[in-house]
Formats: sequence, structure tokens, C-alpha cells
Amino acid sequence: MQACCRIIALFSLHFSQIPKIPLDKTQSFGVLGTMSNSLPSSGDRIAKFLARAGVASRREVERMIAAGRITLNGQILDTPAVKVSEADRITVDGNPVGAPEKLRVWRYYKPNGLVTSDRDEKGRRTIFDELPDTLPRVMTVGRLDLNSEGLLLLTNDGALKRKLELPATGWVRKYRVRVNGYPSEQLFEPLRKGITVDGENFRPMAVTIDRQQGANAWLTVGITEGKNREIRRAMNAIGLSVSRLIRTSYGPFQLLTLEPGDVEEIRMKVLRDQLGLDNQVEQVQGQKSRITQTSAKSKRPVKRRN
Repeated sequence: MQACCRIIALFSLHFSQIPKIPLDKTQSFGVLGTMSNSLPSSGDRIAKFLARAGVASRREVERMIAAGRITLNGQILDTPAVKVSEADRITVDGNPVGAPEKLRVWRYYKPNGLVTSDRDEKGRRTIFDELPDTLPRVMTVGRLDLNSEGLLLLTNDGALKRKLELPATGWVRKYRVRVNGYPSEQLFEPLRKGITVDGENFRPMAVTIDRQQGANAWLTVGITEGKNREIRRAMNAIGLSVSRLIRTSYGPFQLLTLEPGDVEEIRMKVLRDQLGLDNQVEQVQGQKSRITQTSAKSKRPVKRRN
């Protein structure tokens, strides 16, 4: 018995003298203790990096990683919990990704009849089929449905896209809306107070009657959230049918004189003023460029007017 106690005491003394190795909490270990995608001390998370590069939104990048579509320095990435820099080699679907471009934003007049998506499962034409080839890869800030038209903001920066879409910005989206019938001011009171449609709560809307034109009325409607087909569904709930819907402004940015299919880049000075961007952001060359398509149905050459 005494011999067993001496052996146990010797083992305890031996293991107590082994130095403890601190574990870096940013490291994750997989099978056989091999480290997988540890976080360097500098750089941006890959989802943010690719969003800034205009590849996709952060959430979409995470889905792409889960699908095995992104590689980092020759290895398929299996987690978004990794930081990268411009020195890293990143590919998406086998295509190399360059360094993030300077932040840019455009105003676009989306024509009626186009889908606000990069692809459509029903084979319908999308805005990306019609945008000028001279534009870099861009993403839309929010959406307009198939039968809606007007102002749609485009950007090459995924982080900015996400920021501008959040209701927390408090930005009002204004629309010119044509409805069938002879509505009175009292009819719109439920919309001004906030209405629930199919179990979904809509925030209060600002609704004014601009004019009556024959059997139709033109309205100006302001919303701050922009849920799926929100205005059409709300009007339907009070017995009105929308026959035309044109977005005229998104926060401080306005449609102004743009015609269907037109694209105009917003000057960096305006972006600084309206978005509170860092003054150290370099100005984009050719601060104001206007791209006018000669036809919304054909991919003819475009001309720029500086």
C-alpha cells in the first residue's frame, strides 16, 4: 500500500512540473488537433472583405463559404471566422478576387418590367441584363418589384448596401402612386396610423392626394421600412388597386430628371455629406458621370457626359 502511494506521489510531481501552454482563444482545432482557419491579429473578416470588394453581402458570403465556393490561399474555406488582407489569394467559384475598390454609389432609374435580381428562376430579364457594360460589379440597395419603377441605388460596397437598407437609418422612401378610383383623405387614415395586412404590421405611412385624373388618383406615399410589396398590399387592404408605382427618392437621394434606364454616379462629396463618410476617402476620378442608354431593350454602346 505504501509502495502504491509513493508511485502516485512521483507521478503527481512529474506532471506538475510540465509547463502549461497557453491556448490562443482565436484558434479552433479540428480532427487530430490540426488548426483550421485561425484568426490573424490584423485584417478584416473575409465576409466584410468580400462585401467591400463588391462580391456579395456579408450574409451571402457566409452562405457561399458554407457551399465551398470560396478558397483562401489555395484551400477551400470552411468557416467565415477568418481574417484576410490584400496579400491573401482569394477566389470565388474559381475566379480571383482583387482588392476592394473605392466606395461608389449610383442612381439608377429602374424601368418597369425588370426583376431586381442578378438571376431569375423564371427566366425573366433582370436589371443586370440592361445595365451598361461599363459599370463594375454592383449590388442594389433594396429592391423594386417587377411592376414598379423609379429610383434604385447601386453600390460596389456590400457593407454600405446593408447599412442603407436598415430601417434604423430612418430614411424615408417616397413614391408617386396611381390608384384606380376616387379616394378621400379619410380613406387613408388606417395607413397613416399603421395597418396590419395578413398578420404583418406596417409602420405608419405619409399619404397625400396630389390630384384626381379621370378615374385615377395620383398620390405621394412615404414609407420608412419597405417590406415586400408594402404599398400595393396596404392600398389593397383599403380597397384601392395600384396601377403605377414610381419611387422618387430614397433618403436624401432623388430620381430628379433621370429617364428609364439612366444611370448616374453620385459625387464623392455628396456621399461624404449625406452618409457621413470619412474625409480621408479619396475622391473617385470623374466624380460625376452620366451614362445614358439609347435603348432599354438593347445593349448598344453608351455615352458619357461629364
